[in-house]
Amino acid sequence: MNIDEIPVFILCGGLGTRLKEMTEFRPKPMIPIGRDPIIVHIMQHYASFGFRRFVLCMGYKSEIIREYFLNFYTMNSDVTIELQTNSVEVHSVDHSCDWKVTLAYTGELTMTGDRIARAAERYLGNAEHFAVTYGDGLTDADLGAELDFHLNQGKIGTVLGVNPPSRFGEFQMEGNELVGFVEKPELNSVWINGGYFFFRRDFLRYLSPDCMLEREPLASLARDRELSVYQHPAFWACMDTQRDHEYLTRLWESGNPPWVRQG
Repeated sequence: MNIDEIPVFILCGGLGTRLKEMTEFRPKPMIPIGRDPIIVHIMQHYASFGFRRFVLCMGYKSEIIREYFLNFYTMNSDVTIELQTNSVEVHSVDHSCDWKVTLAYTGELTMTGDRIARAAERYLGNAEHFAVTYGDGLTDADLGAELDFHLNQGKIGTVLGVNPPSRFGEFQMEGNELVGFVEKPELNSVWINGGYFFFRRDFLRYLSPDCMLEREPLASLARDRELSVYQHPAFWACMDTQRDHEYLTRLWESGNPPWVRQG
């Protein structure tokens, strides 16, 4: 199986209501971390393992995503525009990508499971396996290894299991003395849905109109003993709130963001 033939469906259509101060004029996947929208960081991580087919399942403010990718190189390069002829010369390419990106409108208020079903009906093609993720989560997980795990397990679905960070900081104490502070300690004994999935095409029969991926489809798959968990105890973060965005921005500005593969 060629990894570059496996389509990656990215859910990009939600309203992002918990980040309303930043999503009033753009969809959440287009919120920047550094200079690039978070969706580009997600796609770059997949691409570092050889994935190159992406299907963006759009909804809310889809025109913002559409405009960005239709003008991807001019948005990310120095250009000269000859106004009289409207010709454009690209001088430098900061992002050299061989990606194939499909912009699939899946409805304004469509549920996540239904978005996948609508996009897959049109763009899954003959692929036996496909990936699914959200447009707001970052990880340093080895997605190539997760795919191998998925294929070896022989089940319909595989989900990335991650340890969630605590919502609250934690004191480090010696007796009654405070000696340190951990901002977001990880709950190492707890595993949650990290949002990076692989499915066989058989999963499509678990989807129905107006279904949420996170509810009946995954619950039914688990009841049928057809869902494996690829455990990833290292970095994972989801951009749900303004505080999450600030945290990811600080990681990017550190010069060594954990979701960017080195070399």
